[in-house]
Amino acid sequence: MAIIIGTAVGNIPLVLVGWVGSEYAIPTMVTVRPSFGIRGSYIATFLNLIQLVGWTAFEIIIMAKAADTISSVTIGYTNITFWIVVFTAFCVAMAIGGPLVIVRYWLERFAIWLVYGTSIWVVYYILSQRSFHELLATEPQGGLPFLLAVDLVIAMPISWMPLAADYMRFSKNSKSAVEGTYSGYFVANFLFYTLGTLFVLGVGVSDPVQAIATVAFGIPALLFILVDETDNGFADIYSAAVSIQNIWPRVSQKLLIILVGLVGMMVALLLPIEKYESFLLLIGSLFIPLFGVVVTDYLFVKRRSYMTEDLYRTGGGYWYRGGLNLRAVGAWLIGVVCYHSIVAYASWLGASVPSFIVAAFIYWLAMDVKK
Repeated sequence: MAIIIGTAVGNIPLVLVGWVGSEYAIPTMVTVRPSFGIRGSYIATFLNLIQLVGWTAFEIIIMAKAADTISSVTIGYTNITFWIVVFTAFCVAMAIGGPLVIVRYWLERFAIWLVYGTSIWVVYYILSQRSFHELLATEPQGGLPFLLAVDLVIAMPISWMPLAADYMRFSKNSKSAVEGTYSGYFVANFLFYTLGTLFVLGVGVSDPVQAIATVAFGIPALLFILVDETDNGFADIYSAAVSIQNIWPRVSQKLLIILVGLVGMMVALLLPIEKYESFLLLIGSLFIPLFGVVVTDYLFVKRRSYMTEDLYRTGGGYWYRGGLNLRAVGAWLIGVVCYHSIVAYASWLGASVPSFIVAAFIYWLAMDVKK
């Protein structure tokens, strides 16, 4: 129930942010401009760049560990640094190819089918060891309130909010973009959270690389991680480059992709990324109230009507005072305080939805008072 409710709720802000981008064919960081101001959107850009470089390193390390496990078992070769370099180069090449090329020639024709096949095999193996009924009848360990469990599931689709419009802007129409994103993410999020649950209950291991390696034919099954993570690494690198172009639109996207990939590789090589994950989650939490402001601005303040030329014009309708809308910044910061207050004093409640609503309401109230 936590998985179903969390996915259903978390998908709503995800598709709303992407919907704004698909309506005007603009990337995510540009959707921030009408509410925060052109220069105000640079705040979101900076935060997004930090988290995307960090997640790039995180994905590269996961892929490198999986490949190193395969090579050490099959041919006795282990070199995590080599695999980090290899997968950095692969993800950079994918990002240079761009979303349309990757979807049509990599995901649709090859990657998705390998993920499907491997996933079905893993589920079959787990259920052949213990029945689904036995797994669900496992004695619970306790310690996690239901609403907090829901919030953890919500965090997954919400983590993609800063990237949503970067890809949904390529859709033929916004209606199909919203329907496809919501239904596709709902099915995938539900199935793979459930698969993770089966892993913990059936195999007793929570680390993904170690868990998949323990099942029958575990080494071929590690291809699941390699294939599944490549599109994540690609998305992080590509969206980081697109985000930077929100500030410096004339810089070559290809050059930015290469630079982001290199920085992500250096982070993967030099920093203990396992400890960095909590910091990445902290950065991600800042986007929940931020996009509460963005969505409210589009739906209720601007009433789904943006002045396209002013999105890029100094002194235009989205310039506010010196390029910054202080009302939006204030509402966002109140939402951030709400988020972390709930985490500190009422974690059982779950912070994502309340902070999103608080930031949205404060912004709507501030802009309404201005009128």
